[in-house]
Amino acid sequence: MIQKTAAPEARLDHPIRNFSVQLSPTPRGARLARLLATEQLRSWELPLDPARQLVAELAANAATHSRVRGRDFRLALYVVGDTLRIEVTDTCGDRLPRPQDPAPDSESGRGLVLVEALADRWGVTLGPYPRKTVWAEVNVVRDQVPDRGNASSGARGALPKETRG
Repeated sequence: MIQKTAAPEARLDHPIRNFSVQLSPTPRGARLARLLATEQLRSWELPLDPARQLVAELAANAATHSRVRGRDFRLALYVVGDTLRIEVTDTCGDRLPRPQDPAPDSESGRGLVLVEALADRWGVTLGPYPRKTVWAEVNVVRDQVPDRGNASSGARGALPKETRG
């Protein structure tokens, strides 16, 4: 097998990175999506916020509003240049997300309002049937290195601890 490598002048300044995982459409799966995304962003030395909040909201929406028994959702992270793209794909293409205007005392309904506020761009891509992908993009600043003080240790087997607000 013959393999060719790109000439030095054709190489990208920043490599294209991706991460993908299939998770159960449950609260536990949504939480795991956020934790795995946080660790992946740390390994890529990218800022954690607002990306982990976007992952949390999109995964929670997939687990809450697009749950189909026996069908998982997929979380994918892509970094191309200075853009981080977060995608959550589920199998409820007939249920499109819409930002709501919840009552002040409502305990839910603010997820997409947060996505709209935190993301530089977001949207929905349909297909192939019955899938839909809700995506959000964030412009990343590479000189902002995430805090490694909460990084998990393989020796302890612990996941990072996060404060709850």
